[in-house]
Amino acid sequence: MSQNIFLIGFMGAGKSTVARELRDHYGMRLIEMDEQIETQEGRSISQIFADNGEEYFRALETRLLLSLEGESNTVVSCGGGVPMREENVAAMRLSGKIIYLCATPETIYERVKDFHNRPLLEGNMNVDYIKNLLAQRIPKYQSAADITVAADGNDVRAVCEEILQSIM
Repeated sequence: MSQNIFLIGFMGAGKSTVARELRDHYGMRLIEMDEQIETQEGRSISQIFADNGEEYFRALETRLLLSLEGESNTVVSCGGGVPMREENVAAMRLSGKIIYLCATPETIYERVKDFHNRPLLEGNMNVDYIKNLLAQRIPKYQSAADITVAADGNDVRAVCEEILQSIM
């Protein structure tokens, strides 16, 4: 594939699962933004937030996206806050299609409730908090997206096929 696929959406929407499926069954290169940033920084996302704050972390995301210009056949699983910055959306548009994976607050809660590596949810792990944060982000997700795909209640292979059919 000559272009990249950028998967956006709230944490727990299924971005990593879909990205792995695209890598394993469709031969795409995979970049997990959070993992790549953790490797580059030598510390966890939670530690980056604690040491340097959210703005520093968001700048790392932007730098990573800009480094992907000229890449192809790559699926990028973006952090949930990536589309909140216009420069990130512009960087993604330069080299690929942006796919918004949407899921309900209830589905998101069920997927993330047992994890403690989500700094924005730590201490706020409940459906109402997720619903409120999601409501703030949905307009940015929708305006950034070339395509929106429902990621809850759908088989991962079906989600991948819908994505690929939509961008071909």
